Amino acid sequence: MPARSIITARQERLGAELRKLRERAGLSGREAARVLGIAESKLSATEVARVGVSAERVRYLASQYACGDAALVEALVAMATERGRGWWEECRGAVPSGYLNVAELEHHATKVSTFQNVHIPGLLQTEEHIRGIFGSPVAPTGEQREARVRFRLRRQEILGKVSYEAVIHEAALRIRAADGKVARNQLVHILEQSELPQVTVRVVPFDVDGFAGISASLVYASGPVPQLDTVLVDTAHGGAYLDGEAQLSRYRGALAAIEEAALGAVESRDFIHRLVQQM
Repeated sequence: MPARSIITARQERLGAELRKLRERAGLSGREAARVLGIAESKLSATEVARVGVSAERVRYLASQYACGDAALVEALVAMATERGRGWWEECRGAVPSGYLNVAELEHHATKVSTFQNVHIPGLLQTEEHIRGIFGSPVAPTGEQREARVRFRLRRQEILGKVSYEAVIHEAALRIRAADGKVARNQLVHILEQSELPQVTVRVVPFDVDGFAGISASLVYASGPVPQLDTVLVDTAHGGAYLDGEAQLSRYRGALAAIEEAALGAVESRDFIHRLVQQM
């Protein structure tokens, strides 16, 4: 297969998972290439996603690496045989590549869970709220800003198609991206979206004790099998994608603790409704 000029985060993940299978088999790149009868450079190119890989090759690699997890192998085969361009690829060059990776992650997830401590989750933001965010002095202007607004609104089309659970800290609900009217409409919009059958919104109030240590906003995207789950964590330098077994276990635990601290879905709607009435 020809070398790729653009490598997406999902293609990188497939290559990384093939590398993990090799490493679990206790094989170095050189040893695996010898067993497979291919050049080490070709194996390396596959594992870093510079070239694609066929379904037959994925199954062959899995068999040579003694991977007996049929569900995982078939999930990797599905990743390898995906065809066509996602809608987000139409926006390449118009918005940062990190935005495309987020949309791709959400599109392929079986469930999306998020915790936001100072921001309304992007999938629940109104257009006016989005414009308020991108209207800051350090945000892009003109067509760049419009492209980002349109892109975020387009991402929201997955709501109702995938299970979505959002836990939002009270701080995020009270921070205003624009004026009071925009803030009120944003809260009403969250209430409306929470009525969708596949959407659950829960709130962590200010008066929950011992919550200061949980500060990073995160998105947990569930894959077709647990090994293909992905955590997206906000950092000072952009989003960090985590998929190691220990990392996934850690953030599953963190989300469980956050959900335990949050109000129930009905209580959360009542809480947000009271905030609306106060405005």
